[in-house]
Amino acid sequence: MTVLSVNDAGKSFRTYKSEWHRFATWFGLESQVVKEDWVLNHIHFDIQPGEAVGIVGQNGAGKSTLLKIIAGTLKPTTGRVDIQGRISAILELGMGFNPETSGKQNVQHAAALMGFSLDEINEAIPSIKEFSELGHYFDEPVRTYSSGMQMRLAFSVATAWRPEILIIDEALSVGDTYFQHKSFAKIKEFQDLGTSLLIVSHDKNAIQTLCSRAILIESGKLIKDGTPEAIFDFYNALISEKTNSIVEAKTLEDGSIKTTSGTGEAKVESVELINSQGVAAEHIWVGENIEFVLKIRVEHDLETLVLGIGIKDRLGQVMFGTNIWHTNQVLHDVKAGQSYVFKVRMTNTLGVGSYSLQTALHDKDTHFTANYQWVDYAMVFEVVNSQKDFFLGSQWMDLSFEIAEEK
Repeated sequence: MTVLSVNDAGKSFRTYKSEWHRFATWFGLESQVVKEDWVLNHIHFDIQPGEAVGIVGQNGAGKSTLLKIIAGTLKPTTGRVDIQGRISAILELGMGFNPETSGKQNVQHAAALMGFSLDEINEAIPSIKEFSELGHYFDEPVRTYSSGMQMRLAFSVATAWRPEILIIDEALSVGDTYFQHKSFAKIKEFQDLGTSLLIVSHDKNAIQTLCSRAILIESGKLIKDGTPEAIFDFYNALISEKTNSIVEAKTLEDGSIKTTSGTGEAKVESVELINSQGVAAEHIWVGENIEFVLKIRVEHDLETLVLGIGIKDRLGQVMFGTNIWHTNQVLHDVKAGQSYVFKVRMTNTLGVGSYSLQTALHDKDTHFTANYQWVDYAMVFEVVNSQKDFFLGSQWMDLSFEIAEEK
């Protein structure tokens, strides 16, 4: 059963000659439009019960407008949204709150708008107050709240009753780390019970932790739908495309998406992983001294050249990343036709599992000003453990226990 179906949804904001012309449209009368801006066009997707979907895109792409249409606070200009069950939404921080009334009064008002009876609201207020941990501020005017306190109040009332669909728009990026962890735990609890989640966030880790799927919105259009890792790789390439980069996505044999972007002014020609025996390998040991060997060719004269690497786990979380800008080894005035060999030496402290290497060639500390080449899944390797004591987690640490009997 589909809990949410967005069918050909579009939204335009229209400017009329006067408010009278706008007023006439309320009664179905045609009126001349001076200007029409489409912020969403032909959006299609479905969400199943319990599915968690992240919505990704640059500022102004139309993400928040889409969530408002789904939540019912905006009416689509075209298309329709079909919903099975109740939606609970945390949109713009403080949206709908009256700053002059108390947190408790705002909870009562918000819950009433959500359709709950006075008895249901009064029964839930103690648990809302407890979860928000606002203490005496719960009875103080909202204008005295910090942004983090407003987020606590908004999240607590929105999750006081389990909805079929929970919508969150950047709210979890506000406030303290403790409450963010508490909020994530509540969301996961709802997911286990079948709640579907729609979340907009620029926090890659938040979406990869909570979501099994992501949607990329660009200039009001849905341009890609896939795993969070594949979407963020493509999104990262899309940002660099503004520097006249070429973006290419290739499906590998294991189903993962290898995204390559860049102007091609410098390229990584080959990558090898060398183990402690000096042999190219695809499997390495926990605690082993290893070396990545990258061969780089310069295709155009460049003022500066920076190599960066990143190691990601199988879920796309970055385990480690750096570049030679940060190690003060930037190459200057490189010429077309030159080649370089980079040897990146390290002790492998990664835990058991599958990992991938991403490589980046650019001009400064990031690729946003000039992206010569960015490659995700430049290579994949496995980490195994037979030489160290058993451990849990993504990182191995060289530790020992000292035990003494107290006399």
